[in-house]
Amino acid sequence: MGHRAVWRKAKWRRDGGSRAGFDNDRTSPPPPRQRSQSRGINRVVPQSKSGQFAVLIRSIVFNALFYLNLIVQMVAVIPTMVMPRGAIVAVVKFWARTNLWLLRKICRIVVEFRGLEGIPPGALIVASKHQSMWETFALFPLFADPAFILKRELMWIPFFGWFSWKAGMIPVNRGKRSQALMELGISAREELARGRQIVIFPEGTRRAPGAEPSYKFGVTHLYTETGAVCLPIALNSGLFWPRRSFRRFPGTIIVEVLEPIAPGLSKEDFAARLQQSIETATARLIVEGERDLARNGVKQASLAPSS
Repeated sequence: MGHRAVWRKAKWRRDGGSRAGFDNDRTSPPPPRQRSQSRGINRVVPQSKSGQFAVLIRSIVFNALFYLNLIVQMVAVIPTMVMPRGAIVAVVKFWARTNLWLLRKICRIVVEFRGLEGIPPGALIVASKHQSMWETFALFPLFADPAFILKRELMWIPFFGWFSWKAGMIPVNRGKRSQALMELGISAREELARGRQIVIFPEGTRRAPGAEPSYKFGVTHLYTETGAVCLPIALNSGLFWPRRSFRRFPGTIIVEVLEPIAPGLSKEDFAARLQQSIETATARLIVEGERDLARNGVKQASLAPSS
């Protein structure tokens, strides 16, 4: 018996004597449920070298134009500092739409918005899944007068912080939890009283598609303290604009506006319902997105870290 036969026999025994177990270990990807529960990071890789090169070139061109567009818009927005707040909000919406146009023309990334007719008018809390930088600007045009909740440190960045202050964004000091929650509640009530839409990412930071969810208490605090309607949003942007990567992969980003959650639920019931609503829809959209990537010649891998 040769070395190859011995190795196969040992492998057969380690898998419990099952040929199916042997084959699955060698060739089959992990089932979607296992992958969605892992703390994985998604990686998308064009199958051909020509595909990799095309994605690389498109991504470089897009990123260059994205930041050039940002600089141009920041210059253009300077006069709005002495204008009513609505002026700077309009410029930000225009900037967001130009980014979507650049993605469509250069990277072949289009967007499908579902359920927009279900957005209630007036003041509400918007709780969105957060996988990518993409939703930090792409969701802006969907609402009449959005106020994003962001890290206080971002307000210290020259120009960006000044413009965020002028646009009425809500900074939060995540280092002081109790005080931060109290200040967040006060600011949110003030903005809701003006009829604005408070946009919050319940997990607090970007999570790779398929990663185990990690919802923070902030959104539950907002819901119970303000008595506002909460609008959940699911998406799959991280498949096409991955976090910590400059590459942009062709396909269709799907954003789905889900059924609003009326005020009056307990903290526990609200938190459970919000997470179930967003995660169930997001898992479905990830499956759709992976099929889209495959049709565009891109294969998807989910890698779980060793620790």
